[in-house]
Amino acid sequence: MDFCTVPTLTFGVLYTFFVIAHDRRRILHCNVTRPPTSARVMQQLREPFPYDSAPGYLIFDRGPQFNDEVVEAVKNFGIQPKRISFRSPWQNSVAERWVGNCRRDLLDHVIVLNERHLKRLLF
Repeated sequence: MDFCTVPTLTFGVLYTFFVIAHDRRRILHCNVTRPPTSARVMQQLREPFPYDSAPGYLIFDRGPQFNDEVVEAVKNFGIQPKRISFRSPWQNSVAERWVGNCRRDLLDHVIVLNERHLKRLLF
């Protein structure tokens, strides 16, 4: 799981939260939010893993929104959290590649107007 930033027409910043399955590189969950907080991350984690469908591991970076509360919530889902090393995006290469492809193929060609417009583009 990770976040990517998207600038808007009014010079605001939107954040795209996404969870990717590493086995087939498919998007399990994607949503757009304003400033990311740990409470929003925990709420968004409830959607891709309903009931007993949680994976064994969840890889995420050391961003401030992924604090100890998020780590505890991930453990409560029965998932083992794996944090990547500091300033090592290559350790989460599947997520970084999705961000790069999304930027190159979509966001470099379209100016995002607002949150609703970004959701329409991504979904």
